[in-house]
Amino acid sequence: MKSENYTHVLEFLLLGLSQDPELQPFLFGVFLSMYLITVLGNLFIILAVSSDPHLHIPMYFFLSILSFVDISLTSTIVPKMLLNILTGNKAITYTGCLTQGYFYLVLMCMDNLLLTVMAYDRYVAICLPLHYTVIMNPHLCGLLILLSWVISIMNALLHSLMILRLSFCTDLEIPHFFCELPQIIKLACSDTLINNILVYLVSSILGVGPVSGIIFSYVRIVSSILRIPSTGGKYKAFSTCGSHLSSVSLFYGTSVGVYLSSAAHLSPKISAVVSVLYTVVTPMMNPFIYSLRNRDIKGALKKMISTIPYF
Repeated sequence: MKSENYTHVLEFLLLGLSQDPELQPFLFGVFLSMYLITVLGNLFIILAVSSDPHLHIPMYFFLSILSFVDISLTSTIVPKMLLNILTGNKAITYTGCLTQGYFYLVLMCMDNLLLTVMAYDRYVAICLPLHYTVIMNPHLCGLLILLSWVISIMNALLHSLMILRLSFCTDLEIPHFFCELPQIIKLACSDTLINNILVYLVSSILGVGPVSGIIFSYVRIVSSILRIPSTGGKYKAFSTCGSHLSSVSLFYGTSVGVYLSSAAHLSPKISAVVSVLYTVVTPMMNPFIYSLRNRDIKGALKKMISTIPYF
């Protein structure tokens, strides 16, 4: 097949989860519902944290940032998917595909780093409670968020610039519902060795580093909790990080599922279905995890809803 570079004019085709016409209304309804639940749920978390002075502490500051990132992540992917289903037009421009892929990388990396920062916050709160307010001061919290954004943006920018050097053939069908980096690289006709090495290298660093930090934090947390003499004290200490642990398990559990499906060379359709878990399901579940398991958030939500007329 002759290799041509169409980078200024070409379009990709997002094949989506299914090409069966009878399934399209069902998929549209399901993903529209999940998107609305995600946006509203995370928006309620942000409003609850910002409106209640008792929640103006590092743990809830990080949670509100996580909710913003989750809204942005699903908004990067789902609206375009819904539009494709509604119009029957699966095309996405080269620029649009790279833009979607760029923001997806930024927000997924930010999610990853935020969970690590939140684990560190819980470590300081439980293991060093007397120094918590001194260590987790507003300056450090702002610096941690800024550093996470910088790393996420630089990571996405690096991958996007490396994509620009690739040439593409006439087969431009992406067997996915969004422009995922490995899927774009697979369509290239030019040499992708450097791109693949970069993907594995950066993924390893940004995967192993944060996970190691989270594991270290929870090993120290568990060790500190076990030294608490009373059962009530142990429960109270662990309950402060239970929601975060659930969120971490959901995020990394689904991410590992995607990696294993890719390593096992399963069909692209199965990989796409598994990808739904961490791109759509996880952001949708986070508000439920943090509101149902957290008395402070539940109290703030009830107080906020009670101020709305007719409630």
